[in-house]
Amino acid sequence: MQPLSRVTEYPSVEQCIGGVAEFENTQPWIYAHDNPYLHGVYAPVNTEMDVGDLPVEGELPADLCGAYFRNGPNPRFEPKNRYHPFDGDGMIHGVYFHQGRARYHNRYVDTLARNSELRDGRSISPGVMGPFDYELSPFGIKDTSNTDIFLYDGSLMSLWYNAGHPYRVDAHDLGTRGYFELQGRDKRRMSAHSKVDPHTGELLFFDYGNEPPYMTYGVADARGRLLHEVAIDLPGPRLPHDIGVSRNYTVLHDLPFFHDMDVLRRHGYRVLTFHRDLPIRFGVIPRHGAGSEVRWFECEPGYILHTSNCWEEGDWLIMDGCRSTNPMPAAQPGEGELASMLAYMRLEANNYRWAFNLRTGEVREGDLDDLNTEFNKTNPLYMGIKGRYAYHQHIPLHHEGGYTLRFTGLVKYDNDSGRRWQWDYGAGVFGSEAVYAPRRGATAQDPEDDGYVITLVTDSKNWQSHCLVFDATDIEAGPIARVRMPQRVPYGFHATWARGEDLYPAA
Repeated sequence: MQPLSRVTEYPSVEQCIGGVAEFENTQPWIYAHDNPYLHGVYAPVNTEMDVGDLPVEGELPADLCGAYFRNGPNPRFEPKNRYHPFDGDGMIHGVYFHQGRARYHNRYVDTLARNSELRDGRSISPGVMGPFDYELSPFGIKDTSNTDIFLYDGSLMSLWYNAGHPYRVDAHDLGTRGYFELQGRDKRRMSAHSKVDPHTGELLFFDYGNEPPYMTYGVADARGRLLHEVAIDLPGPRLPHDIGVSRNYTVLHDLPFFHDMDVLRRHGYRVLTFHRDLPIRFGVIPRHGAGSEVRWFECEPGYILHTSNCWEEGDWLIMDGCRSTNPMPAAQPGEGELASMLAYMRLEANNYRWAFNLRTGEVREGDLDDLNTEFNKTNPLYMGIKGRYAYHQHIPLHHEGGYTLRFTGLVKYDNDSGRRWQWDYGAGVFGSEAVYAPRRGATAQDPEDDGYVITLVTDSKNWQSHCLVFDATDIEAGPIARVRMPQRVPYGFHATWARGEDLYPAA
């Protein structure tokens, strides 16, 4: 659908990302909007492709076998209201590796909401900036399935940050196979950052909403069958984003950054407030425990988007992650109607550790580093057991030029010593969440960082995208291989690594 008009000036885009780029493979209506999250590296692509034998600079390791998948927003139709990057339709980009070869494939997540819009030929969702319309959907806005992705029960699971309906996606052709249903569960909502235990294959999931029970927690076995699900007692609606998982416990999050239900009911807008006088509460529950078995631990106020790892040491349960002391930065003067959205997306967080004594109730917490980093990942084979290393994205603060959310470098942490190593992507180059890819055949008995770190980057100087492969033991040496993508890959949210020699198609 062609735009009815074209904006002639783009002050917000100029201020935030330096200007508007002209693309052939994008939605033409973006040029009717002065919104930085619709332009440049954030601009959607309008092509789905499957291309093999990609050109490689350097050499892909022979024992790198599997696929890097990344989810993210890619809006198809012009928004009804002001656009927020959370509103974009989910699109999965996959880079497949096998015997030194690489293949690229991208495809929309074929959600029910997207199908409705395709039938109507227009956007029908009011978007995150509202007003919410609960006659349109049970969420008040479109469930875009654009946030998280991981492999479970033989398929990719695509999820939405707002506890939407998970979708089953074929890892080979990225075709959407409908809702992901758990056998024995009478509802389907599930939050992003539910987790799969690599040791047992179990899915540990949580759900949340605006009506009691405000949170539930559950476990499914490796074959997609519900084992149990319990209600968690919370004082009201919350917006948790992640959980911590050890071998025997799960850590649930009650965070003092949530919306006012009276405002939502009366006016249709979800207004978030950081309640600085309230502590973070962590609820520790045995993996297969009842809701009555939750033990709550109070910590310093803040907000947590993503945990890195969680494990047990004697009486202690330890959780590493990133903590924000300012989840709602102040809006900047002169940014107009997008000021609040732009401020909210300027993520401020740093590497942090919490420790809970399950015998005495004591809490210990503190910074592991003060660099502004987030979108933290670890070796998936070490999930739930003690590990040292985490791989973060460096995010420039506003005064450092971080006018929009952007990843400018890869940071490796040794969380035992506090040491960090960093490799910057380069001026004007935007990165993606990086994943750790174990070598073919590796187990949790092998050295924790004897593998590879993989990310996608896009260079705003020529709009070329590459998939970078690093030796995890020495990221400061730079990538050992650069795979040239056949098209520009827009900014996105979360990524995962899927092991398997059968993912790359046979010749």
